[in-house]
Amino acid sequence: MQLDCLSGSKHSIMFDKIKQTITTAGETIKEQATNLSEAAKEKWMGIIDAWISTLPKLEAYGFKVSYFSVSMSLNPTLEVELQSEIDAFPMGRIEAILAENPTSSPVNIVFTAIKNALKMYQSARIGPHSQLIVKIYVRLSPEVKVSFGKPAFN
Repeated sequence: MQLDCLSGSKHSIMFDKIKQTITTAGETIKEQATNLSEAAKEKWMGIIDAWISTLPKLEAYGFKVSYFSVSMSLNPTLEVELQSEIDAFPMGRIEAILAENPTSSPVNIVFTAIKNALKMYQSARIGPHSQLIVKIYVRLSPEVKVSFGKPAFN
């Protein structure tokens, strides 16, 4: 009988140690998740700051910021609309701007989108528009939208 009692005591001690290990692991995971979340927020704000610091350069190329919005939530978002005359960006100028800016830079991303949109717009052979509108959405991954003319609904 004493053996059974002793054996039960060993199981109880082992169970308590397992329980303590699980609790400690859970607390460690929670702490790491909080630290990761803070690090992710800082990194994300750095990405948004990089895009914001690009805006003066885009204005220097001839764009005017017509809309600027920042949303702070679990997923911070930057939304910017730029406008210019289409004639300000002939294909040769777009190519020169792309050559001046490194491949992964926000300026390169914007002008690559403009170049591709301009090619598609020209091959569509639709009526000319004088206004070039570039919308930039910086979320988990940046999104650049290029349009010719102003849509009736946004």
